[in-house]
Amino acid sequence: MELHLILIFMICASIMAVEIKDLISSVIALSAVGLGLCLAFLVLKAPNLAITQLVVEILLVIVLIRATIKKDLPLVRDGRWLFNTVSTLLFIGIFLTFGYFALKELPNFGQPTMLVSREYLANSLTQGGLANIVTAITLNFRRFDALAEASVLFTAVIAVLAITRKTGKAHDK
Repeated sequence: MELHLILIFMICASIMAVEIKDLISSVIALSAVGLGLCLAFLVLKAPNLAITQLVVEILLVIVLIRATIKKDLPLVRDGRWLFNTVSTLLFIGIFLTFGYFALKELPNFGQPTMLVSREYLANSLTQGGLANIVTAITLNFRRFDALAEASVLFTAVIAVLAITRKTGKAHDK
């Protein structure tokens, strides 16, 4: 049920991002989609992907706001401040409500949430031949996750460099 609510939230935020005329508001709506994806990863028990998504989302939102702030600044226009304030407070209320219910569902500290973690802990040192259990789990059981995270971070770095690069011809001296 939580996943369905998150998906509905992501679809609504996507439609808002496409339909909104202001660039800054569109970027913020797009960041809500990324936040929804992060929450979906948490519901699907993939915290490493959720952390990666959150970091990449924060970096890209900063870059996109920096890129659009010079082109569009609709913060105070004929009565828009009331709409902006109400929508901000509504978003904060919805976010805090989701956060409360998400934190309430967390298991007790130290209690494993998945049965697979017991398998990891029991066999990681014997199968991997490594002295560190975290390294053994990462290298033996989570290779593809680590590869996917590295490729996502690499893509984010390339996107940041592509957006923030200086354009124009180089002057020969």
